[in-house]
Amino acid sequence: MRNAARPFLTLALGCALAATLTTAACAVSQANEVQLGADYAAQIEKELPIVRDPEIVRYINVLGDSLARVVDERGLTWHFAVVDSRDLNAFALPGGYIFVNRGIIERSTSMAQVAGVLGHEIGHVTKRHSVKRMQKAQGANIGVTLACVLTGACNNQVAQAGINVAAGGVFAKFSRDDEQEADAEGVKTLIRAGIDPAGMPQMFRILLDERTTRPSGVETFFLSHPLAEDRIAFTRQLIAQNSPDILRGLTSDSPNFQAFKRRLLSLPAPPPAATKQP
Repeated sequence: MRNAARPFLTLALGCALAATLTTAACAVSQANEVQLGADYAAQIEKELPIVRDPEIVRYINVLGDSLARVVDERGLTWHFAVVDSRDLNAFALPGGYIFVNRGIIERSTSMAQVAGVLGHEIGHVTKRHSVKRMQKAQGANIGVTLACVLTGACNNQVAQAGINVAAGGVFAKFSRDDEQEADAEGVKTLIRAGIDPAGMPQMFRILLDERTTRPSGVETFFLSHPLAEDRIAFTRQLIAQNSPDILRGLTSDSPNFQAFKRRLLSLPAPPPAATKQP
């Protein structure tokens, strides 16, 4: 993992010093959060096959940005990428880094379904779920963890412990409450962006059906995203709370999305046995 720039070094070490001198936890700043996400994203892009086709990259970022900009109150720079794997999975890193597997897009039938996945992952970022889990796991030593992870300023053993704690927070299985909050944020985000939120429970159904017919294809998704029938009911209930007139005016699909999906399907098959995902 690469070293952070000097401003992050100063900030992280200052946080570590505060954690050493007091028993209060040192909060993860937005700058630390973004740098942490950037470092993990750089590692993921080295280890996982990422679709580099310019049209695919452009569209997934246009769609993702159209969602993120309606709810992001912190001014993050968002990054969306498609992982070249037919397994069904998606995950978010702190600071605005979202990865969605090719398999999610290829199994979808509409733009709203993929937007539902992105909206859910955006919710994890805007609510800082990974960062909060990391802080809770490390408590008062969060500053030491950040110094180790972001700067490499610790000896190898301590640095590795810091990296493990950070990874445990970033990639841990989300709690039921976190998943429900991300679902609620996703529904709200889709409606604000003018997209039919029914795509979210529709995609949940696709995932649950896939677990029945080909469980190995969704194993990584279910490891980090607990999913059951009640989440479908929960999102449908949230959607039903909105005016039917508003819902009728929302977009479910678009020619641009279908062209994007056709282009993705036309690309060479994903490489076999990609590195195991978070």
